[in-house]
Amino acid sequence: MSEVRLQIKNLCKSFGITRAVQDVSFDIMKGEVHALIGENGSGKSTLTNCLTGIYSKDSGQFILDGKEINPRNQVEANDEGVSIIVQELGTLDSLTVAENIFLGHENKFVKFGIKNTAAMNSQANDLLKQYGFDRIKASEMVDSYNFEDRKLVEIVKATYFNPKIVVVDETTTALSQEGREELYKHINRIREEGNTVIFISHDLQEVLRMSDSITVLRDGVYIDTVKSADVNEDDLKKLMVGREVSGSYYRADYGEAVSDEVVLTAKGVTVPGLIQDISFELHKGEILGFGGLSESGMHEVGKAVFGASFDREGSVTLSDGTGIKDIPTAIAHSMAYTSKDRDNESVVMNQGIGDNICLPSLDSISNKAGILMSKKMKEFAGKHAATMSVKMVNTDQFVSDLSGGNKQKVVLARWIGKDSDILVLDSPTRGIDIKVKQDIYQLMDRMRKEGKSIIMISEEMAELIGMCDRILIMKDGRINAELMRDPNMDENKLIEQMV
Repeated sequence: MSEVRLQIKNLCKSFGITRAVQDVSFDIMKGEVHALIGENGSGKSTLTNCLTGIYSKDSGQFILDGKEINPRNQVEANDEGVSIIVQELGTLDSLTVAENIFLGHENKFVKFGIKNTAAMNSQANDLLKQYGFDRIKASEMVDSYNFEDRKLVEIVKATYFNPKIVVVDETTTALSQEGREELYKHINRIREEGNTVIFISHDLQEVLRMSDSITVLRDGVYIDTVKSADVNEDDLKKLMVGREVSGSYYRADYGEAVSDEVVLTAKGVTVPGLIQDISFELHKGEILGFGGLSESGMHEVGKAVFGASFDREGSVTLSDGTGIKDIPTAIAHSMAYTSKDRDNESVVMNQGIGDNICLPSLDSISNKAGILMSKKMKEFAGKHAATMSVKMVNTDQFVSDLSGGNKQKVVLARWIGKDSDILVLDSPTRGIDIKVKQDIYQLMDRMRKEGKSIIMISEEMAELIGMCDRILIMKDGRINAELMRDPNMDENKLIEQMV
């Protein structure tokens, strides 16, 4: 009989009138990977944020190895043997890699009131080497590294001290396939050492592959706990949504001719050190995919095309001859962009949902005198938030209060509201639940049929294959291959061109 590691008893947490977690109770066993699944806003992250001291719970208990714990912050949670790798960035700018790894535990390097920075860096470098991340240097500022490398630093930070429980909250969505395999290796190590992983993911194949048990939440309420070996994806979807999820997922068409009309031309686009000599054409009504490994440069392509790379060389030109050199020009000429780094680049966290949705469309919402009318803004924001099924109290609620998936819905809602003709979508379904993913894919399909053009950058090979007319594979900062839509396409064909 397995030993109970964590008992969650009658947990409740509310944000204003929103009851995020309602009287939830279940057990998590020692030495298992216990998945926590549910739609966006189901309470998964709220529950684990209470466990790890990020939020304070309203009521209920966490009993770890027979002892009740009440961490008031992440440092106290670490001291109790609980850590978390968060969905968004969990490292702090303006600190070194070593300072981030040992944040809250710097006193182990302090003697007579003086911090021994050399010793801290030495120990951090030893850890990075043990984890296979030795390309990351302890003494360098963490903000000099890209999003993925910073997530690798978080893996070290959350696991180096052998915690009893590690929460992995949607972390895999921020990682390339290489990074995921690295994380999987450490998850398996933690389990083999007799410790426990709470694993949150919207990728149900991944959940079934990695976990021993699965707990399902829906609208903050406990639904069921099942053994991973006893269920399949359809069983999980039904538990999550409360009914069968039907209808098409990816596009069903093959062999449709894409328009000859070119809406955007990139020539010799270069960002020193990141991408080199990128040239392609985007056609009207086309979904053009970019795929590759983490260091391939594909994410920089999206920024460069939208005019968001300050040191970009080469040209990006629209069909009317307009050159896109900066963000205001791109927006003024009906272009949209969503960044992979949602919290820092795609939303204004401490502003309302309505303000975020209205932001790119202020010109069209204001009256002839250029005055913004609050009633019109509320109607506009409410309409497009409803289109994306944003779970919220109202459009005045701060974006920072939302789950990761609901933040992503706000990002997409603002550009749907803008009605842009060219959309550059970098990781558009990251952190999105199975039902909303389906909605987004159907929305993209509808947009292309309406003649809108989409560049989709994704680390999810299945969605590239399922949604794109063409896929450009990036390798070492250059386009390495072009693959056309094909019913016989599989992930191996993409991987061959990536490595």
